[in-house]
Amino acid sequence: MNTDDGWLVVIDPQVVFADPQTSPWGSGMWAGVVGHIASLAAAHGPSRTIVTRFVADPGLGGSWGPYYQAWPFALVPDEDPLYAVVPELVGVAEHVVTAGTFGKWPVLRDLVGDDAHLTLTGVSTDCCVLSTALPAADAGATVRVAASGCAGSSPENHQRALDAMALYGPQITIIG
Repeated sequence: MNTDDGWLVVIDPQVVFADPQTSPWGSGMWAGVVGHIASLAAAHGPSRTIVTRFVADPGLGGSWGPYYQAWPFALVPDEDPLYAVVPELVGVAEHVVTAGTFGKWPVLRDLVGDDAHLTLTGVSTDCCVLSTALPAADAGATVRVAASGCAGSSPENHQRALDAMALYGPQITIIG
């Protein structure tokens, strides 16, 4: 993979999403992908890698109110260990961006510009990865989704999300 002209975006590699024993949002697929993500980060290098973080922002209003009523465990400050980056990926990126929304494109756009080349990895394929890929491609970014570097809420939902994103080719390409 040529990494010279693109960014690796590691979406939400946080404790809250890494282990179903830790939180109800944890992906049982995470342990199987974190090594691949670390390899991709090493290939891109810290200066071309971005880690995103999801943190609760109940001040967003709208549909987020009922969301946090359903998931009150998540209403902790962003410095809470629940929202920490998993130990295996601490330090892989010079750029760490935080947002209170599933999609990270608005904060990424400020860093990479509209016509960026992005390779997305992370968790969960069927939420934050999907919610980042679609608006990025719609804005003109070229998006690759590293399927073996993504963890879904379930294997079935992971595949459904990959299939949905593949419909956006050639703006979104699913890679190994």
